[in-house]
Amino acid sequence: MFKNKKVARIVAVSIVAVFLLGVFGVAITQSTVGHAANAGTASNVGKVDYQRLVNSTPEFAKFRETMQNEVAQAQKDFDEKSKTMNEKEKQDYNNQLRERLALKEQELRTPVLNQIDAAVKAVADSKGLAVVLDMSNIVYGGQDITDDVVKKLGGK
Repeated sequence: MFKNKKVARIVAVSIVAVFLLGVFGVAITQSTVGHAANAGTASNVGKVDYQRLVNSTPEFAKFRETMQNEVAQAQKDFDEKSKTMNEKEKQDYNNQLRERLALKEQELRTPVLNQIDAAVKAVADSKGLAVVLDMSNIVYGGQDITDDVVKKLGGK
């Protein structure tokens, strides 16, 4: 086919060179894709100012108002009923009122926090975020979704 051995060698070396360049190009492309995937993973982290979410939720304002009323009522109950009690009875009754208030607080707070968590999850899902952390736990990076969650909650 080739009349000259020298031309045959040049063609063979050229084919090998093109093949190696192709393999090298594929290797470079794959390593770049790997880094892009890692960068994409890093951007799948969201962050929220959870305290701001809590404070801006209309239901949390209702929770605070209800708890203030509960505390006022407990104080009124204590003042009325403790007039005839000795110190030990007053202490026991005070402890009962504190336990009642703690249970009421948990009962009222849990649905509000569940609503916030559901809104965070909905926004995170819509933005393709795999993880959302509170800002107090993040030193650098993460996509801030606080404003989007506040809007979803109907807050200010």
